[in-house]
Amino acid sequence: MEVKADLAQDVFKDAGESVIFVMLSLKREDIEKEREIIADMADRIGAIQRSMNIRVAPETVKLTFGFSNRAWEYLFPHAAKPKELEDFKGVNGKNHQAPTTPADLFLHVRADEASTTYLVVDQIMGFLRPIVDVVDETHGFHYREGRAIIDFIDGTENPVGEEAKEWAIIGAEDPDFINGSYAFAQKYVHDLDAWRALPTEVQEKYIGRRKYSDLELEDDEKDPRAHNIISQDNRDDEEHKIVRMNVVYANPGEGVRGTYFIGYARHWDVTRQMLTNMFTQDDRLLEYSTALKGQLFFIPSKELMGRIAESELF
Repeated sequence: MEVKADLAQDVFKDAGESVIFVMLSLKREDIEKEREIIADMADRIGAIQRSMNIRVAPETVKLTFGFSNRAWEYLFPHAAKPKELEDFKGVNGKNHQAPTTPADLFLHVRADEASTTYLVVDQIMGFLRPIVDVVDETHGFHYREGRAIIDFIDGTENPVGEEAKEWAIIGAEDPDFINGSYAFAQKYVHDLDAWRALPTEVQEKYIGRRKYSDLELEDDEKDPRAHNIISQDNRDDEEHKIVRMNVVYANPGEGVRGTYFIGYARHWDVTRQMLTNMFTQDDRLLEYSTALKGQLFFIPSKELMGRIAESELF
């Protein structure tokens, strides 16, 4: 079987101007009703996206929908399971922790206008509301110049084009789930006042890049625990990548400023290694960032979503 990007959901970098992330938990009150609604939603979700893209052209809606391990085992107990799908158990370092969040379903929608993301999510939730509780809903936005909330450019080293397909989409190593992807969603809040009190030169050493030009520092200029050193997966002297997006969210009246991280990967093992490095090796950025939520989800291919719509996995 061949990897085909057009059969994958929207797992490539396109943060959008307006973004909504939703984590949901199934009520687990009536599995037959839940399966029926999940199948109906899987059948309609593509049409919702296509219809909205016609209505808001030339704007383009990007959308992904996925299942956690616990949801997969609950909904599809007799079906095969993606090889690397598991419950995220969290990472507990000496000084920093990445907590796990029980959740079943995940929705990631982005578009140019907040009204568009609202309409898409509202239509999808019109199917799901009777059978789910909301674990987390986060509304993000495009920050100036594509920067993260900490004021550094985001995603410079992200794979693009054919390279992105190689690192984001499951291939022939798991043929039943080819063109799917592993999504890790993680929500952070920042002590932005403390971060911005640091001199620019110190911030740059902690990130590993120049703040304004975005040029990478020489290795001897970086802090040994700089973010772009610690957060890499360089096992076997080879750099392993994911497609990552850092989306800004904020409640500025309350002084809440944060980042919603979403990483799409062909191999969950790569993302897991990056997280383990960050939280056990004391990534400097974590001195100013607290992880609030996190879970792993499998993003089925469009073809597999069609099979779910036909109730073939139940």
